[in-house]
Amino acid sequence: MKLSLHLRVKQTAMTSLYSIAKALHLIGMVSWMAGMFYLVRIMVYHAMALEKVEPERGILARQYTSMEWKAYNIILKPAVVITWSFGVLMLCIQPAWLQQAWMQVKLFFLLALTAYTHYLKGHINRLEGGKSSFTHLHYRALNEVPTVFLVAIVFLAVYKSGINGLYLFAGMALFTGLIVFGIKKANSK
Repeated sequence: MKLSLHLRVKQTAMTSLYSIAKALHLIGMVSWMAGMFYLVRIMVYHAMALEKVEPERGILARQYTSMEWKAYNIILKPAVVITWSFGVLMLCIQPAWLQQAWMQVKLFFLLALTAYTHYLKGHINRLEGGKSSFTHLHYRALNEVPTVFLVAIVFLAVYKSGINGLYLFAGMALFTGLIVFGIKKANSK
Protein backbone atom coordinates (compact mmCIF):
# COMPACT_ATOMS: atom_id res chain seq x y z
CA MET A 1 0.00 0.00 0.00
CA LYS A 2 2.76 2.43 0.97
CA LEU A 3 4.77 1.54 -2.14
CA SER A 4 1.75 2.08 -4.36
CA LEU A 5 1.15 5.51 -2.84
CA HIS A 6 4.83 6.39 -3.31
CA LEU A 7 4.66 5.38 -6.99
CA ARG A 8 1.51 7.45 -7.53
CA VAL A 9 3.12 10.51 -5.93
CA LYS A 10 6.23 10.04 -8.06
CA GLN A 11 4.14 9.59 -11.22
CA THR A 12 2.11 12.72 -10.41
CA ALA A 13 5.31 14.71 -9.85
CA MET A 14 6.76 13.48 -13.17
CA THR A 15 3.54 14.34 -14.98
CA SER A 16 3.60 17.81 -13.48
CA LEU A 17 7.29 18.26 -14.33
CA TYR A 18 6.60 17.07 -17.88
CA SER A 19 3.74 19.58 -18.27
CA ILE A 20 5.91 22.44 -17.01
CA ALA A 21 8.74 21.40 -19.34
CA LYS A 22 6.31 21.18 -22.26
CA ALA A 23 4.88 24.64 -21.57
CA LEU A 24 8.35 26.18 -21.32
CA HIS A 25 9.46 24.28 -24.45
CA LEU A 26 6.51 25.76 -26.37
CA ILE A 27 7.18 29.26 -25.02
CA GLY A 28 10.80 28.90 -26.14
CA MET A 29 9.73 27.69 -29.58
CA VAL A 30 7.30 30.57 -30.08
CA SER A 31 10.00 33.04 -29.01
CA TRP A 32 12.51 31.37 -31.34
CA MET A 33 10.17 31.69 -34.30
CA ALA A 34 9.27 35.28 -33.44
CA GLY A 35 12.96 36.13 -33.09
CA MET A 36 13.81 34.68 -36.49
CA PHE A 37 10.95 36.46 -38.24
CA TYR A 38 11.91 39.73 -36.57
CA LEU A 39 15.64 39.35 -37.25
CA VAL A 40 15.25 38.60 -40.93
CA ARG A 41 12.72 41.42 -41.35
CA ILE A 42 15.38 43.79 -39.96
CA MET A 43 17.83 42.29 -42.48
CA VAL A 44 15.39 43.14 -45.28
CA TYR A 45 15.39 46.78 -44.18
CA HIS A 46 19.16 46.71 -43.68
CA ALA A 47 19.72 45.47 -47.24
CA MET A 48 17.39 48.19 -48.54
CA ALA A 49 19.33 50.81 -46.53
CA LEU A 50 22.55 49.70 -48.21
CA GLU A 51 21.06 50.83 -51.54
CA LYS A 52 20.76 54.41 -50.25
CA VAL A 53 23.40 57.15 -50.43
CA GLU A 54 25.44 58.54 -47.54
CA PRO A 55 24.86 59.75 -44.88
CA GLU A 56 21.47 57.99 -44.75
CA ARG A 57 23.06 54.66 -45.69
CA GLY A 58 25.57 54.74 -42.82
CA ILE A 59 23.09 55.94 -40.22
CA LEU A 60 20.53 53.28 -41.11
CA ALA A 61 23.13 50.51 -41.44
CA ARG A 62 24.47 51.21 -37.94
CA GLN A 63 20.95 51.26 -36.50
CA TYR A 64 19.92 48.02 -38.23
CA THR A 65 23.14 46.29 -37.19
CA SER A 66 22.46 47.23 -33.58
CA MET A 67 18.88 45.94 -33.87
CA GLU A 68 20.03 42.69 -35.52
CA TRP A 69 22.53 41.92 -32.76
CA LYS A 70 19.96 42.71 -30.08
CA ALA A 71 17.40 40.44 -31.73
CA TYR A 72 19.97 37.66 -32.03
CA ASN A 73 21.47 37.95 -28.54
CA ILE A 74 18.42 38.97 -26.51
CA ILE A 75 15.64 37.02 -28.26
CA LEU A 76 17.07 34.22 -30.41
CA LYS A 77 19.90 32.81 -28.29
CA PRO A 78 17.85 32.51 -25.08
CA ALA A 79 14.89 31.10 -27.02
CA VAL A 80 17.05 28.41 -28.61
CA VAL A 81 18.50 27.48 -25.20
CA ILE A 82 15.04 27.37 -23.59
CA THR A 83 13.57 25.30 -26.42
CA TRP A 84 16.40 22.76 -26.42
CA SER A 85 16.75 22.60 -22.63
CA PHE A 86 13.11 21.85 -21.94
CA GLY A 87 12.83 19.61 -25.00
CA VAL A 88 15.73 17.53 -23.68
CA LEU A 89 14.10 17.45 -20.23
CA MET A 90 10.92 16.11 -21.83
CA LEU A 91 12.98 13.42 -23.58
CA CYS A 92 14.62 12.50 -20.26
CA ILE A 93 11.15 11.99 -18.82
CA GLN A 94 9.93 10.11 -21.94
CA PRO A 95 13.12 8.49 -23.34
CA ALA A 96 11.14 5.95 -25.37
CA TRP A 97 10.29 8.74 -27.82
CA LEU A 98 13.89 8.76 -29.01
CA GLN A 99 13.23 5.36 -30.57
CA GLN A 100 10.26 6.63 -32.57
CA ALA A 101 10.72 7.78 -36.15
CA TRP A 102 8.60 10.92 -35.77
CA MET A 103 10.85 12.17 -32.97
CA GLN A 104 13.99 11.42 -34.95
CA VAL A 105 12.64 13.41 -37.90
CA LYS A 106 11.56 16.24 -35.56
CA LEU A 107 15.05 16.33 -34.03
CA PHE A 108 16.54 16.47 -37.53
CA PHE A 109 14.39 19.51 -38.32
CA LEU A 110 15.32 21.09 -34.98
CA LEU A 111 19.02 20.58 -35.71
CA ALA A 112 18.51 22.11 -39.16
CA LEU A 113 16.62 25.04 -37.61
CA THR A 114 19.44 25.54 -35.12
CA ALA A 115 21.96 25.53 -37.97
CA TYR A 116 19.77 28.05 -39.84
CA THR A 117 19.78 30.28 -36.74
CA HIS A 118 23.59 30.24 -36.73
CA TYR A 119 23.54 30.88 -40.48
CA LEU A 120 21.60 34.07 -39.76
CA LYS A 121 24.35 35.15 -37.37
CA GLY A 122 26.75 34.95 -40.32
CA HIS A 123 24.45 37.27 -42.26
CA ILE A 124 24.52 39.80 -39.43
CA ASN A 125 28.31 39.76 -39.64
CA ARG A 126 28.26 40.17 -43.44
CA LEU A 127 25.74 43.01 -43.30
CA GLU A 128 27.70 44.72 -40.53
CA GLY A 129 30.89 44.47 -42.58
CA GLY A 130 29.18 45.62 -45.77
CA LYS A 131 30.03 42.29 -47.40
CA SER A 132 26.59 40.80 -47.98
CA SER A 133 25.77 39.99 -51.58
CA PHE A 134 22.11 39.45 -50.69
CA THR A 135 19.48 41.95 -51.74
CA HIS A 136 16.34 42.67 -49.78
CA LEU A 137 14.60 40.12 -52.01
CA HIS A 138 16.98 37.39 -50.84
CA TYR A 139 16.25 38.29 -47.23
CA ARG A 140 12.51 38.30 -47.91
CA ALA A 141 12.88 34.73 -49.15
CA LEU A 142 15.02 33.78 -46.12
CA ASN A 143 12.23 35.11 -43.92
CA GLU A 144 10.01 32.24 -45.09
CA VAL A 145 12.43 29.43 -44.20
CA PRO A 146 11.36 29.23 -40.53
CA THR A 147 7.74 28.85 -41.64
CA VAL A 148 8.57 25.62 -43.49
CA PHE A 149 10.39 24.27 -40.43
CA LEU A 150 7.52 25.36 -38.18
CA VAL A 151 4.93 23.51 -40.24
CA ALA A 152 6.96 20.29 -40.27
CA ILE A 153 7.84 20.39 -36.58
CA VAL A 154 4.29 21.20 -35.44
CA PHE A 155 2.72 18.46 -37.58
CA LEU A 156 5.25 15.94 -36.24
CA ALA A 157 4.65 17.02 -32.63
CA VAL A 158 0.86 16.89 -32.98
CA TYR A 159 0.46 13.69 -35.03
CA LYS A 160 3.56 11.85 -33.75
CA SER A 161 3.71 8.35 -35.24
CA GLY A 162 0.25 8.83 -36.76
CA ILE A 163 1.68 11.02 -39.52
CA ASN A 164 2.41 9.57 -42.92
CA GLY A 165 5.98 10.57 -43.86
CA LEU A 166 5.14 10.75 -47.55
CA TYR A 167 2.25 13.13 -46.89
CA LEU A 168 4.41 15.22 -44.57
CA PHE A 169 7.16 15.70 -47.17
CA ALA A 170 4.70 16.14 -50.04
CA GLY A 171 2.81 18.72 -48.00
CA MET A 172 6.04 20.51 -47.14
CA ALA A 173 7.06 20.53 -50.81
CA LEU A 174 3.65 21.91 -51.82
CA PHE A 175 3.74 24.50 -49.02
CA THR A 176 7.28 25.55 -50.00
CA GLY A 177 6.16 25.81 -53.63
CA LEU A 178 3.29 28.07 -52.61
CA ILE A 179 5.69 30.28 -50.63
CA VAL A 180 8.08 30.52 -53.60
CA PHE A 181 5.16 31.35 -55.90
CA GLY A 182 3.95 34.01 -53.46
CA ILE A 183 7.42 35.55 -53.19
CA LYS A 184 7.81 35.67 -56.97
CA LYS A 185 4.32 37.11 -57.41
CA ALA A 186 4.87 39.76 -54.73
CA ASN A 187 8.24 40.78 -56.14
CA SER A 188 7.11 40.93 -59.77
CA LYS A 189 5.04 44.05 -59.09
